[in-house]
Amino acid sequence: MIRTRARRLAAVAALALAAVLGPVATTPAAAAPVEMPEPPSADAARTELADLTVEAPHSMDGYSRAKFPHWIQQGNKCDTREVVLKRDGQDVTRDDQCRAVSGTWLSHYDEKSLTAASQVDIDHMVPLANAWRSGADSWTTARRTEFANDLQHSQLIAVSASSNRSKGDQSPDQWSPPNRDYWCTYARAWTDVKHLYQLSVTQPEADQLVTMLDTCA
Repeated sequence: MIRTRARRLAAVAALALAAVLGPVATTPAAAAPVEMPEPPSADAARTELADLTVEAPHSMDGYSRAKFPHWIQQGNKCDTREVVLKRDGQDVTRDDQCRAVSGTWLSHYDEKSLTAASQVDIDHMVPLANAWRSGADSWTTARRTEFANDLQHSQLIAVSASSNRSKGDQSPDQWSPPNRDYWCTYARAWTDVKHLYQLSVTQPEADQLVTMLDTCA
């Protein structure tokens, strides 16, 4: 009886302490940080680019971002966005809901330093609407979900919200990163994602990818 009462008192004390201190930052084990996937070499990307179908964009009829479900759960309350925020950031701290509450991020598109998760967008290297115009219009929802949450390839990257919104759904001939030093990586990643998912390119898009790949040392 005495031991039971002591345990209850200890539990009450612990709850009172938690109420004072607030939520404790934790890092869910299932969403442990991983390195951002490295795209293939420039030579490999050139080979992939030559293998892509060149054609006019498909119709946007029927398109909706809702047809590419994201961000999906990746385990321990962490969705795809939070996994990428942790992966691409420095000293990222999460709360008990897996939300990034502090950290820093470098946006490679425009070389901006970001100090709050609210300043960060997770960019789809090949935008969802661009994918729709180049072949995803015929995919199943499962395939679109895989594409929109792909952590295994160079499809997702943490960048400044301003650069992501400037890019929109444009292809490289319409928008390229202001940071020209990132053109090589960008072209390698874009080409590889299109090749992996068997998406087409337009002729202007292919031409600009060649120009960007030519910046690789």
